[in-house]
Amino acid sequence: MARPVKSEDEKLNHTVAFRLTDGDFLRYRRKFSASGFKQSEFFREHVLCNTTQVVARPVASVDTKRAVFLLQKASNNLNQLAHRANSEYLTGQVSEHTYVAILDQLQQLNNFMLEQTPGVKP
Repeated sequence: MARPVKSEDEKLNHTVAFRLTDGDFLRYRRKFSASGFKQSEFFREHVLCNTTQVVARPVASVDTKRAVFLLQKASNNLNQLAHRANSEYLTGQVSEHTYVAILDQLQQLNNFMLEQTPGVKP
């Protein structure tokens, strides 16, 4: 006996994929195994039927996105300056006084940037 033909509304046409760490996958596998569903059935049942609690992340404003971009750029530059100061101090090209002053300024900039980004932990 042939399988009944599904209507266009019933056909599963789209694949959804996501990656998990080994630990998260073990937790996910335990949950869908205990449910008696296959992975895809488990996902459809719990996500599409809203039996999960989804916490939406707040949408960042254009200004916030720009500020984060600039902070990332500045952080990268500060890291490069710290690396260069350290390298030149180790080779004797920078005096200890200058080296300590550079590190102090970099630390002050780092602290300022952290103060400007609430919720970011050092």
